[in-house]
Amino acid sequence: MIELEGVTRRFGATPVLHDVSLAVPEGSFTSILGPSGCGKSTTLRIMAGLDRPTEGRVRLNGADVTEATASERNVAMVFQSYALYPHMTVAENIALPLAMRQLSRLERLAGIGRLLPGSRPKRAAIQARMQEVAAMLGLEDMLGRKPAALSGGQKQRVAVGRALVRDPSIFLLDEPLSNLDARLRVQMRSELAALQARTGRAFVYVTHDQAEAMAMSDRVVVMMAGRIAQAGTPRDLYDRPATREVAAFVGAHPINLLEMRLGPHGACPLLPDLRVSGAESAQVTLGLRPEHLVPASAGLPARLDRVEYLGAETVVHARLDGGAALRALAPGDWAPPAPGAALTLAVEPERVHVFDAASGARMTAAAERAAA
Repeated sequence: MIELEGVTRRFGATPVLHDVSLAVPEGSFTSILGPSGCGKSTTLRIMAGLDRPTEGRVRLNGADVTEATASERNVAMVFQSYALYPHMTVAENIALPLAMRQLSRLERLAGIGRLLPGSRPKRAAIQARMQEVAAMLGLEDMLGRKPAALSGGQKQRVAVGRALVRDPSIFLLDEPLSNLDARLRVQMRSELAALQARTGRAFVYVTHDQAEAMAMSDRVVVMMAGRIAQAGTPRDLYDRPATREVAAFVGAHPINLLEMRLGPHGACPLLPDLRVSGAESAQVTLGLRPEHLVPASAGLPARLDRVEYLGAETVVHARLDGGAALRALAPGDWAPPAPGAALTLAVEPERVHVFDAASGARMTAAAERAAA
């Protein structure tokens, strides 16, 4: 387990992290998700020992490692840029961490090092471990190649293999799939999740892509402006976002956010058949996810602007009477009316998110169907 306790990081007078506390359990797959500049990579570097907190402590398996260097922590880091040595083969790149740790400088020399007493069993052990890791990652047929002869996905596997070979207690991955094309990213997501399950080690994965975080993780930590905005399971974040900002960041389609003042008894002027209990006459923001707005015979009245046909689904761009834009989703075989035509969008009360308009915090109010 790795823990951050009250970690703050400032560069000069500029704060980057604000009192971040986070525990990553053994065997979990935790993603740190957030927009560029939110502090997620700085958090990972502090975990790795590549950076130091201005305030706060870092603990690894209960031991305080705040002042320990990266080499003194049994962690492995996988970077976005792969960081492979171009003059080394795949086998040499994977085996390098073990060679650096287990062989002396003299034993690492290509010629004389093999002749030194004691180097042969060390090299055999390193070779066996390298072969084991290569087999785990499907790299057996590429061990003699150099990085220039590999695809992006193959290079990423080699980078993961180099981290895996020394059996670290935790893996730290900094946007490792961002250089790959969309199809390969989906494939590598599955491979990384399967690898984490096989090793049983904790993975901490930094990404700005919420689809990656939601697909792979047991737990997602959303960071905003150097602070943890919410941490929980992917379902927690999707079904009960703690703030308006989290709701806007999580989800395959951007959420609709509509400002309004509730009437007496929590009556909702936009959705007459709904009321919001516990938030009478409050200024609120309603959050409606497009996938929970469906063209139907009754519901929220709107007018069609345009549609985006995506095959399995159709994104419906509509506009309310007051002019507010709204996105909805329809099946791919839905036959849309002409632009400008009236349509209605059905929404289930339990799918409506309610946020305080001033603070953006989720309200404990519950959306319910009004009595007939």
